Amino acid sequence: MRIRGERGTIQAQEQRLAYLFLLVPVTIVFLVIIFPTVWNLWLSFHKLGLRDLRTSAPLSLNFTTYSYLKVFRDPDFTSSLIATLTYSIGGTLITLLLGLGAALLLSPKFRGRGAMRGLFLIPYIAPVVALTFTWRLLLDPRGPIMTALVNVGWLQQPLHLLGQRPFAMITLILFQGWRYFPLAFLFIMARLQAIPRTLYEAADVDGATPFQKFFYVTLPQLKLILATLGLLRFMWTFNRFDDVYLLTSGSAGTKVLPVLVVDYLIGQFDVGAGAAAAMALFGCLAVLLIIYFRLVMRRAEQVEV
Repeated sequence: MRIRGERGTIQAQEQRLAYLFLLVPVTIVFLVIIFPTVWNLWLSFHKLGLRDLRTSAPLSLNFTTYSYLKVFRDPDFTSSLIATLTYSIGGTLITLLLGLGAALLLSPKFRGRGAMRGLFLIPYIAPVVALTFTWRLLLDPRGPIMTALVNVGWLQQPLHLLGQRPFAMITLILFQGWRYFPLAFLFIMARLQAIPRTLYEAADVDGATPFQKFFYVTLPQLKLILATLGLLRFMWTFNRFDDVYLLTSGSAGTKVLPVLVVDYLIGQFDVGAGAAAAMALFGCLAVLLIIYFRLVMRRAEQVEV
């Protein structure tokens, strides 16, 4: 009886300790994610300006759909949604293509492969402020690239790539793909190294060419990791603010939804409209998150089978 009592006491202590350990992350999640989301939802149903935040207006019960009507009827919202989709799809495709190419390039063993892998990680680990400043300097109409193109006769006059349509969006997509391809490179490289060598040996016996081995052996093995990376990268790019704001500030057709949220809040001093635009962005991301979890659950079911 004493042993059972001691075991029961130990088990109760372990349960209390587990609840104590869970209390810290649950509190952080509540304070950082749940409460701000609920508070933003509350603000989106109020007609508020920046001055109203210093009064009791945000706590009033005067619910209104004014902010949502203003956002959804605003032509900037439609253009921002199109720009966000263009930016996200283009940036995701460039990221996956560069990551796949880099992984295939550095997959064979050769001298200096480790150093090359380290160099490929520089765009991802470098500060975004430094990278955007460098790109703005290089792409300036009086910068080295435009000056060189004019001097060799390829251009009659320098172009303002970050201030003209569609060059600004193309530049953003290229910057997005270049900056974040190292992440895709690491995941794809890890999956490449896990592919059984027997598959390639069997393909060699059948006389398969390098292209046939890539399309019929390598690519099917990378299908799941490419799909997962593509969906994750699309969600992260869809919510991207700093890259766009630092490069173009949302000009020349590059005002994506996160920039539109800031424009409502700081540019127009409309807290309600900014909160409503943020909830619209949250809804889009929630749909993408549901698709991601369905993909993960489907993969888990296939593994169990």
